[in-house]
Amino acid sequence: MHPTISTLQQVVASGEDSRIAALLVEDVRFLPPTYWATWTGRAPVAAVLGHVGQVFSDFRYRRVMGAGRDWALEFECKIGDLDAVGVDLLTLDDDGLIAVFEVAMRPLKSVAALRAAMNERVQGDPRFLAYRDALR
Repeated sequence: MHPTISTLQQVVASGEDSRIAALLVEDVRFLPPTYWATWTGRAPVAAVLGHVGQVFSDFRYRRVMGAGRDWALEFECKIGDLDAVGVDLLTLDDDGLIAVFEVAMRPLKSVAALRAAMNERVQGDPRFLAYRDALR
């Protein structure tokens, strides 16, 4: 198992964006399951993932698949009282840091709940005024 993947499994649900940021390249791209857009940049992506870690409960990785640069981490969690499953699709750079972090999730009702919870959290976080340009 790649050390970045091992560490990610330990910190992703923590909501601690500083620990998440250490695993990301400076120009990381994050593709969320809630809309067709991409967050770009270490600080904004770490902040988004930090909030996700606080929205999810009972989070755990069920399976980890991959080798080298490409990894898929299947997870399950709750969003409020809704169950969800998903996959984190990761691409590492030559230094072993996460360059691309894409999330696919289901069911739709849970994804909608995630979007609503994240919109509320992000709107209350003043850092996101500066991060507006990071969403493309």
